[in-house]
Amino acid sequence: MDGRTAEALIAMSADWEMEGICHGYRKNTIRDLEGNRIFLAEEDGEIIGYLFGKLEKAAKASPIMPLGTPSFEVEELYVKPAYRARGTGAALFRYTEETIRGEADYVLLGTATKNFRAILHFYIDELGMEFWSARLFKKLS
Repeated sequence: MDGRTAEALIAMSADWEMEGICHGYRKNTIRDLEGNRIFLAEEDGEIIGYLFGKLEKAAKASPIMPLGTPSFEVEELYVKPAYRARGTGAALFRYTEETIRGEADYVLLGTATKNFRAILHFYIDELGMEFWSARLFKKLS
């Protein structure tokens, strides 16, 4: 990844942090990007979205995957607000799926979004993912 791309991804992650749409999200540093496979959405030479993650093997057996099953863990999928609801995120996700097919048996991700209904609709209804588990919280005053 060249310096221009890294700067653009870090700037977009700073915008994401400012949006305040995910619990505890903080902007990336160059170290957060290192070691990841990075996929870009571009329009007229401008980066308008990104997806990054890693190929991994299941460290323990689960009801979903046997021990050692190769998977691709999506760390982040972000699209600039002006390009949302236009299919950009879905196209980026599908491109990633096609690229890693044969290297991984599953695509996995977690989310800390505050708008869980919209994100579940996107991943389950639009992209055909299945629900595996949830982690919920309630702050006690």
